[in-house]
Amino acid sequence: MTDKNALIQPDRDQAAIALHIVDKAALPEWLRARSGQARALLAAQGFEGNAGEVAVVPDGAGDGWTAVAGVADRTSLGTWCLARAAERLPAGTYRLAGGVDGTRALHGWITAQYRFDRYRSEAGEPGPRVLLTGAVRALPQIVAEAAAVAMVRDLVNTPAEDMGPAQIEAEARALAKAHHATIHVVSGDALERDYPMVHAVGRAAARSHAPRLIELEWGDPHAPRVAVVGKGVCFDSGGLDIKPASGMALMKKDMGGAAHALALAALIMGQNLPVRLHLLIPAVENAIAGNAFRPGDILRTRLGLSVEVTNTDAEGRLVLGDALTRASEAKPDLVIDFATLTGAARVALGPDLPAMFARQEETARAVLAAGNACDDPCWPLPLHDAYREWLKSDVADLQNAPSNGFAGASVAALFLDRFVGKGIDWLHFDTFAWRPVAKPGRPKGGEALGLRAAWGLLQARYRA
Repeated sequence: MTDKNALIQPDRDQAAIALHIVDKAALPEWLRARSGQARALLAAQGFEGNAGEVAVVPDGAGDGWTAVAGVADRTSLGTWCLARAAERLPAGTYRLAGGVDGTRALHGWITAQYRFDRYRSEAGEPGPRVLLTGAVRALPQIVAEAAAVAMVRDLVNTPAEDMGPAQIEAEARALAKAHHATIHVVSGDALERDYPMVHAVGRAAARSHAPRLIELEWGDPHAPRVAVVGKGVCFDSGGLDIKPASGMALMKKDMGGAAHALALAALIMGQNLPVRLHLLIPAVENAIAGNAFRPGDILRTRLGLSVEVTNTDAEGRLVLGDALTRASEAKPDLVIDFATLTGAARVALGPDLPAMFARQEETARAVLAAGNACDDPCWPLPLHDAYREWLKSDVADLQNAPSNGFAGASVAALFLDRFVGKGIDWLHFDTFAWRPVAKPGRPKGGEALGLRAAWGLLQARYRA
């Protein structure tokens, strides 16, 4: 992908193509100022000022040309208003005409030009579309957020053979090196003592994809501690409760929680948020072999509880349980976890909205407001106490997957809740991490859903 820093640049009166922004209400007046030739060309291109329409016409001064983009409301540009223009315009440098404030739309301008071309012999990129802006002070933050989104997309789009537990570890180590953080990794059979559920889920994988618990710390030890935890199931076959072929088709994305956690950690460290960051990623492959964990097995946990495995395809909550226990031991001010945890969340909310669970109502309201402010919405689902009884087991302290099929996302969240320390403020995102159909600025494939909402919450809460 083109360097994100190059896609939006400070406006210093460089030569640039004018980009006019119109809505249906403003189009007639704008057309009156155009030449007959320009009006004819716009009509030929079917341009009517609708949101997402893009056209080019002569600028009326020699051989030059100008561009025009339709939006819903030119007085209030949202995140994705200019994304279609960034996708469709010819390569070049552009400047918004008519004094329109496009600051909020800069994120969409950058992310619209994302391409995952790692495996293509010919990328076919037409070249960057650069947008000039006067919002110079906002540029570092805008670019950082777009880079974090691209990081999630890249990690999720990469197939499991090239994005296994070892590669997740490599990504974490690169972050640690870049930001002078400390990193500690426990892997393979060494997990069995302190992280027994991580070990059980990942032990059937090939040695090259051995399980591991990745732990990174950064920041002032005296600052408020924030734990960020990400589910890193790099491929999920379902284990012995094997998925059908159709169910495995997208399971390279089952490490989407880890991708979100890594990207959020990159934002926290890169933007120097005044917190003590504690990043934890249980990275495993849920594979099938003679030593795979079985339905009916009873697992030990780091917390000391016993868990009856009623479904090996409900493995994400198991590895997260040990990681959340470790996060809680350090007495954090806040724990945030990301996981591609349940199909039930997708049935309830579809692919666009991450299910959000919070222990504290104030935290829930804050993250919802942050998500709405940056066009990264999420939706609250309940930690309903009455459903805790469904996690009871006849032979262990709890089971990992009730068979009644009710409220699957809430029940999975309640399972995780058992492993988060009492009284700790905790936020859980059950995210899809995938976009099945392209939208302006949001191509089909891996996607950051809930990332910027969580980042907005952290900034509002901890930024001095």
